[in-house]
Amino acid sequence: MTKRHVGGVGPATQQPLPAAPAKHRALPAAIVALIAVVSTAFYVSVTSDDGAPLPSVAADRAPRNPAAPASTGTWVGSWSTSPAGAEPGTETAGLAGRSVRNVVHASVGGTSARITLSNLYGQSPLTVTHASLAVAAGDTAAATTGTMRRLTFSGASSVVVPAGGQVMSDAARVAVPQGGNVLVTTYSPTPSGPVTYHPHARQISYVAQGDRAEDMTGVPYTERTNHWRYLTALDVLSNESAGTVVVLGDSITDGITSTMDANRRWTDVLSDRLRAEVQAGRNVPRYSVVNEGISGNQVLLDGLGRPADNPSGLNRFGRDVLERTNVKVVVIDLGVNDILRNPRLADPVRITEGLRTLVRRAHARGLKVVGATLMPFQGHRGYTEAREAVRQQINAQIRAGRVYDAVVDFDRALRDPANPRRLRPEFDSGDHLHPSDLGFQEMGQVFDLGALKGAGQAEL
Repeated sequence: MTKRHVGGVGPATQQPLPAAPAKHRALPAAIVALIAVVSTAFYVSVTSDDGAPLPSVAADRAPRNPAAPASTGTWVGSWSTSPAGAEPGTETAGLAGRSVRNVVHASVGGTSARITLSNLYGQSPLTVTHASLAVAAGDTAAATTGTMRRLTFSGASSVVVPAGGQVMSDAARVAVPQGGNVLVTTYSPTPSGPVTYHPHARQISYVAQGDRAEDMTGVPYTERTNHWRYLTALDVLSNESAGTVVVLGDSITDGITSTMDANRRWTDVLSDRLRAEVQAGRNVPRYSVVNEGISGNQVLLDGLGRPADNPSGLNRFGRDVLERTNVKVVVIDLGVNDILRNPRLADPVRITEGLRTLVRRAHARGLKVVGATLMPFQGHRGYTEAREAVRQQINAQIRAGRVYDAVVDFDRALRDPANPRRLRPEFDSGDHLHPSDLGFQEMGQVFDLGALKGAGQAEL
């Protein structure tokens, strides 16, 4: 922020005023001194509002992150992911002495941003001494010039995330472009035990040796990874969106078979459609879309461990859905793994009742719930006729309006007309369970945007 000198414009010549008596001079001097102190404090607080603690003027006369004008808008989720487990191989040292640069895709833009870091699976506190946020320069680890911001947490440049806990950063003033990639980097100098991560990110992120949190070039980031680590949310202060749609799902929502670094998950397609319709002036909600899919996720059962790897939909609903920023609508696409991973024949009544429990919890918060039918999987190694019958029973309840407020019929859209037990060949990734890029495109296209409007109650 550049200081401006404020001066008055007056007549070309002015007569000097008589000098004030000595006994009256102290008060104006004190007032001037007070104004100087207040002005200095105001200047420092404004210029540090972008998240970077400012050095002394003697150390650096040009602050590296000038403050932007005051922003207005609505805080919404631009990106999020679910903490899915403890990363294997990090049980002792974590990622001590390394910079983790997560690359995430912004579903909406904004004028300020903040992040959430999770240490859910850590067995000891995670000390982050340096964190930054920047707009990526294309599909790389390099930052766009002028966008690097040091992040703070309650005004401090370091933070300790307790084992099992999470923290949110202060807001940083930075222009986040809709559809752009954002770099979020953390550096921890000390071992923290298991790293909380999300595998199958379908997005390349990076790691560097040493503290490279504010490196602009990306050159030190020689290690590539398909994981997101510690980072679970990116919120933006946006004029583009009035709320957040949270999608709770499994590997199909996670986009496990979508093309790497291409943002072709079905939730990405839905987000792009919403934005295009809003820009065209159509009467659709101005919502962002965030993806809370975990590969292998079930409605009812957790994975192993304590806390559980791959926590069930029932387990994680509060954290991954209800705690997301400004959530307005919940979309649920869960249930197929409850069928496939049950060593006995799954009970369709238990699964649908689990889904209804999620809906009731959403309704208690005034949220609308859109639910998806379960897509076919004949040809997959887990297929049996008995499991197919369970899928059909669950879908019948969903279509009858006995589970959700509104329904998106992914089954009908992607099944093979010649054999409704299978995916259409062009929509099949090849494993007969997960869609191809074209299948994900179809899922995003058949979603009725009108289903995101208003409120409703399912017949429960």
